[in-house]
Amino acid sequence: MIPSQVFHTAIVPAAGLGTRFLPATKSVPKELLPVLDTPGIELVAAEAADAGVERLIIVTAPGKDAVARHFERDHDLERILHARNKPALAAKVQRASNLLRIETALQHEPLGLGHAVACAEPALTGRDEAVAVLLPDDLVFPSDVLTRMAAVRRRYGGTVLCAFTAPREQLSAYGVFDLTDTDDARVKKVRAMVEKPDPQDAPSTFACAGRYLLDRAVFEPLKRLQPGIRGEIHLTDAISELIDDGHPVHVVVHTGRRHDVGNPAGMVRAAVDLLLEDPDSGADFRDWLRTRVGADR
Repeated sequence: MIPSQVFHTAIVPAAGLGTRFLPATKSVPKELLPVLDTPGIELVAAEAADAGVERLIIVTAPGKDAVARHFERDHDLERILHARNKPALAAKVQRASNLLRIETALQHEPLGLGHAVACAEPALTGRDEAVAVLLPDDLVFPSDVLTRMAAVRRRYGGTVLCAFTAPREQLSAYGVFDLTDTDDARVKKVRAMVEKPDPQDAPSTFACAGRYLLDRAVFEPLKRLQPGIRGEIHLTDAISELIDDGHPVHVVVHTGRRHDVGNPAGMVRAAVDLLLEDPDSGADFRDWLRTRVGADR
């Protein structure tokens, strides 16, 4: 578990419309769509809890109350499941409510990730010298990256991000890093960040994954920033101001698996990945998948 002095609180931005999943998200928040049988936001919350987070602030939009309600106990459902001799299923239903303490903050306008993070700032306390941010669209496996990021903050201070290698042609969808090496091949120092660059102009192929360990200082530039060309306040711009001011910013290079569950194809890939590892169904599914893929050859 992460020592208490590193961070206690995590922020999960969950105010988006989920347009890439319409019509499903017309009535069901994207964050509650299941990866197999578990909503994506519960997987992210479990990752945060495993890293020692005590409190999760979910930034939602008006009308998305169901996201936070998922983490409330449903005693009637649990009672029914126990009465039907299904204790394992009752435990799965109860898991979300036992992970950590849930709070919410409202983002009334879709003004970007930086604005969403800033909406949670009034809920922070004097204990929150640093705060984690987890994007629910990104699932990373193995899920120990926050623990590694905390170790980097203990060593270097400042802000720590997560990087992965992306195909150059896809870099326009991400914040991209300009990096220098440290004495650890898995940790690099950030010289600059560029938000959604033209791929040919990108300073590297290291893109920002949806995990951040932000020093509390980031909220000062977030208060000053104005919406950019796309009408959004970018978290990248606030971090870039910190770098310009000499604030240490490093990345942990993630070499495991990463799935963008913010789109249907990525959600299917994540589900396949988890199902292949399932001790009960994985072997049968692997056999079926081989047969299905072979049929297309």
